Amino acid sequence: MVAAVPRPRLFHFSDDPAIRVFSPQPVRVPSERGPGKGWLNGPLVWAVDEDRQATYLFPRDCPRILLWPTEATTAEDRERWWGTRTCRMIAHVEWDWMRRLQTASIFRYELPPDTFTALDDTWMWVSRDPVTPIAVDRYDDLLGALAAQDVELRIMSDLTPLRGVWDTTLHASGIRLRNARGWNS
Repeated sequence: MVAAVPRPRLFHFSDDPAIRVFSPQPVRVPSERGPGKGWLNGPLVWAVDEDRQATYLFPRDCPRILLWPTEATTAEDRERWWGTRTCRMIAHVEWDWMRRLQTASIFRYELPPDTFTALDDTWMWVSRDPVTPIAVDRYDDLLGALAAQDVELRIMSDLTPLRGVWDTTLHASGIRLRNARGWNS
């Protein structure tokens, strides 16, 4: 008998405290998804797994770049970006967002994993079906929540010096970069 692989806990973060059902929504800015993956620009409910939930412990429109090492990360990249740090992730945000980061509240909705499919990087999940949350938690101290997730926060005047990080062996996630100062220039 083959043991079933346990499904991860999945979450969606929002500034809305009263979502009863998540309805699939098309992405705002469609992107090239590759052969057979065009459906990822269609209506979906997006979720993040428990291990990477720190990527969404920010005000909704806050531009940010999060980095973490993977098994493929070279010693050179680890030394350049981590040095002697022991944190799990490093999050980069702009100074302009610091006040909102200190004062915002967000809500973490736990979603049942049944209808979700893992994307290639396995920490983002999507469902084509409406999803009813099974729990909701309020976060009022986002800086404390990031610290509890072992994320070091780096504040920058703008994020553009990090453009080349996607050419390293680190995992780099850029979220809401369309809102970053000078990013689209």
